[in-house]
Amino acid sequence: MNTQPSAAQRTAFRAVSALRTIGPPRPLVLTLLALGFSALLLGRAQAGGSHYYPPVGNPVVKEECGSCHLAFAPSMLPAASWQRMMGDLKNHFGDDASLEPAVAAVVTDYLVSHAGDRGGRAYSEKLLRGVAAGSAPLRITELPKWVREHRKVPDWEWKHKEVRTRANCTACHVYAARGYYED
Repeated sequence: MNTQPSAAQRTAFRAVSALRTIGPPRPLVLTLLALGFSALLLGRAQAGGSHYYPPVGNPVVKEECGSCHLAFAPSMLPAASWQRMMGDLKNHFGDDASLEPAVAAVVTDYLVSHAGDRGGRAYSEKLLRGVAAGSAPLRITELPKWVREHRKVPDWEWKHKEVRTRANCTACHVYAARGYYED
């Protein structure tokens, strides 16, 4: 666990130290300092750090995708990937995941509009770094960032009965369904 103070904590410490050197703080200064610090913390909490990807919020997508596996956050792949995947559901990683056309359209629209290079851009920058523009990778587990993050996981762990596959995020990341992928 890292015990070093974060950049926000160091900034707050400097601000408090500066106030102490100029004499007793005035209520307005304290209020502004408190508001600024709160806004900083709130922004960090809302963003969830660099391992947060907003979970699927559409109930149709959550049901259709989540009935077989974790409904992966759309921001984890670019729009072209979701279009490619949804265009061949008959061959969905070895399974036939075909949907009624109307349902498939709802799922596709949601995934594409929240993809990492569209509406989910604020969350996907680090995960999609190194993925060529216009490419359409189908597996999150083959993205350069994913591979780097998981390179130290030994092969035997992937074969454990609780894990079985690299795509089973919830085996190790207990809050993955909520969008948090910290260890």
